[in-house]
Amino acid sequence: MPYDKRTRREFLASAALLAAPEPSILVHEHVLVDFNGADKTGPGRYDPDVVFGLVKPKLEAVARLGCKRFQDCTPNFLGRDPKLLSRLSQATGIEIWTNTGLYAARNHVFLPAYAHQEGAGQLARRWVEEARQGVDGVKPRFIKIGVNRGPLPDIDKKIVRAAALAGKETGLTIASHTGNGIAAVEQLEIALKEKLSAAKFVWVHADGEKDHSFHKRMAEAGAWVEFDHVGPKPDAIEWHIECLQFMDKNKLLGRTLISQDAGYYRPGEPNGGPFKDYTHIYTDFAPRLPAAMVRTLLWENPRAAFG
Repeated sequence: MPYDKRTRREFLASAALLAAPEPSILVHEHVLVDFNGADKTGPGRYDPDVVFGLVKPKLEAVARLGCKRFQDCTPNFLGRDPKLLSRLSQATGIEIWTNTGLYAARNHVFLPAYAHQEGAGQLARRWVEEARQGVDGVKPRFIKIGVNRGPLPDIDKKIVRAAALAGKETGLTIASHTGNGIAAVEQLEIALKEKLSAAKFVWVHADGEKDHSFHKRMAEAGAWVEFDHVGPKPDAIEWHIECLQFMDKNKLLGRTLISQDAGYYRPGEPNGGPFKDYTHIYTDFAPRLPAAMVRTLLWENPRAAFG
């Protein structure tokens, strides 16, 4: 049955999630992102009090809608700030996760010099150490990497291999910003070669790939397929509904994640630049879906994928 032709009973069941919200998890959002480059970014680029004041009410809004966990996907050298995240978590009551890893996408401008010089094993040791010892008193709860479009450059392959090694040792799930389906398949092959379970790999930005055969291939292999640009524009809503219909039809909804890639404060821009609120997925998107699907996508699957 088409999702836009549900019975009144099903619609009210979905709407009830907003009246009495069930617990939910946002797996891919951002508080702050600094696109200034690995050699220029740092805490001196912004005032954490200003960012706190701006973002706190945004998080409080989704807390009222049932958000229990918010996974901040800003990697190191792109504005990762565990102290700020911890402060926001304490103020809003939402569990906010940070990450370890490095971001090779956008032609490697966010990679530090040591990422070019060290091998995969050395990079993995850095991330294992962060996972065990914490960063500014906060332990990363997942590995966030980014790669360019496939076929992957050698340094991107090294980043993926390092993530697989670190994931195997720590048990942390890898969330990888991925340009296309070819890159997704390449990464999973690298991870499997290192004996990492496919269930520990999340294809981030899978909605950027228009060929559903890649979504099917990755999910059937056991990886997670994440459609995380859910947004308010009508064409974006329809595309994401199409993606979910495809996964549901192929009995792959159990390997599917959704989020918004929303936020975020941008250092160097006036007032932090435009900010995309975190509430859209609750107020405009979830009511278009059956209640059971919403529960699967926003609660059950995130816990299965990340713990």
